[in-house]
Parts: sequence; structure tokens; C-alpha cells
Amino acid sequence: MPITQFLDSSKFDPETKRVIGVAFEMTRIALQLGDQSDLNERIAKRLIELAKTGELNPDRLCESVLGEFRQHL
Repeated sequence: MPITQFLDSSKFDPETKRVIGVAFEMTRIALQLGDQSDLNERIAKRLIELAKTGELNPDRLCESVLGEFRQHL
């Protein structure tokens, strides 16, 4: 499932979009989510928020979101 549908009006360069997309897939795989999960949008929005703060390492993005979501699951 590509993250592009969640980017909306976010102005990211192609490399940043790629990094966010990689982090999105890594997070989804780690949480074993399917394409229909309602968590996909929440994950995408959180990754986008983190990327806007300047974090562009897909491993760190993934780990940050995993830590947050695991606390709530």
C-alpha cells in the first residue's frame, strides 16, 4: 500500500517521499497490518509529522512510530 494517498498537500521532495514510504512499509510489516487496516492512516500521518520535524532516517521513523503504537495496542 503506497503512502502517496496520505500525503495530500504535504510538500516533500521525491527523496523524502521515498523515505517516508519505506518507513511506512517497514512499520506496517512490523505490525503485521493488511491494506484495509484503519491504523494505516494513523501511521502515515504520524510518519509525515515526524518527517516535517526533519527526521528522514526510515529506521528511526519506523522505530518511533512502532514505540508509540505498541503502547496503545
